[in-house]
Amino acid sequence: MDSETTPTSFLPVHTCWELLRDSAYGRLALCVDGHPEIFPINAQVDHGTLVFRTAEGSKQREAEGASIAFEADGVMNDGSQAWSVVVKGHASTIQRTAELMSTIHLPLHPWEPGRKDRFMRIVPTSITGRSFDVVPGPPPQQGVPVASDE
Repeated sequence: MDSETTPTSFLPVHTCWELLRDSAYGRLALCVDGHPEIFPINAQVDHGTLVFRTAEGSKQREAEGASIAFEADGVMNDGSQAWSVVVKGHASTIQRTAELMSTIHLPLHPWEPGRKDRFMRIVPTSITGRSFDVVPGPPPQQGVPVASDE
């Protein structure tokens, strides 16, 4: 299919938020030591913002107060359409006790072991979303093939 027969649709902001509420994970893009980096994270919508957990380190340090982007994507309509939502904004560590207590109910469970005791909030300055028809064919491969010595 070419772009003339399957145009990209721009999603309204309320649809973007609905998709983000149902999304299990996404990617956080930011600069670390002057270079772009992308980190997989699980984030939850919380009152028009996104909240995620992380450990103290470069992600938390470099995201603090910086311009960042978060992107999540997926498929809908029985796999016939794909979507992508990009949130641009600023991140900050949640430090106030009352604010921390109000985010504790969010289902933010780390994927890897270790302490992830920093809660961070992304406050959007823009949110955009797109959807498009998926080209019929075999489903995309999940994961990366492992190289063989043979």
